[in-house]
Amino acid sequence: MIAKKCLHIALLPLPFFLLFLIFSFFYYVFIPFAFFSFLFQLFFIFFFRDVKRNIGNGIISPADGKILYANGNKISIFMSLFDMHINLMPYDGKIKSMKYHKGMHKPAYGNVDKNERLEMEIESEIGEMKLVQIAGIFARRIVPYVKVGDYVKKGYKIGIIRFGSRVELYLPKNCEIIVKRGQKIKAGETVARLG
Repeated sequence: MIAKKCLHIALLPLPFFLLFLIFSFFYYVFIPFAFFSFLFQLFFIFFFRDVKRNIGNGIISPADGKILYANGNKISIFMSLFDMHINLMPYDGKIKSMKYHKGMHKPAYGNVDKNERLEMEIESEIGEMKLVQIAGIFARRIVPYVKVGDYVKKGYKIGIIRFGSRVELYLPKNCEIIVKRGQKIKAGETVARLG
């Protein structure tokens, strides 16, 4: 299944593949172009995939990826080009505010203080959380699926970052983080529990 609001991008290489495929019947020189455009089409479908996940207990990971930082009340997750880029709600709560910041597109595994981002403040029964979606070097758009005032259940899809990116989750102080730096995780897996 293709991610919401991404079908037009996921199928972007398809017209090129079809065009080169037709040309290749008449001119063999177009066969490599048809082949590579087909590979690009497969990659785009793979990248914009929407995979159903089993939702864990406690506070869950909002994203697939690798833990860059997990200490205090902050968890930082780097999503490579090969991770699913749909982000999930980490815990039941209300979207209190959403602030979009234009910015740079530096690599998402490094210093991203000035990168494009969308900050969501979430009110929950265990305290306030903040989720930050950060665009990386290949990402060019953060697309939210929720709006201010929405009450969102844990595991619900809240948005997507198109291409390589990063998600940061700030938790209430009464939470115990159970993931570690360098760990690979999947969206929906437990990353913290109430202390």
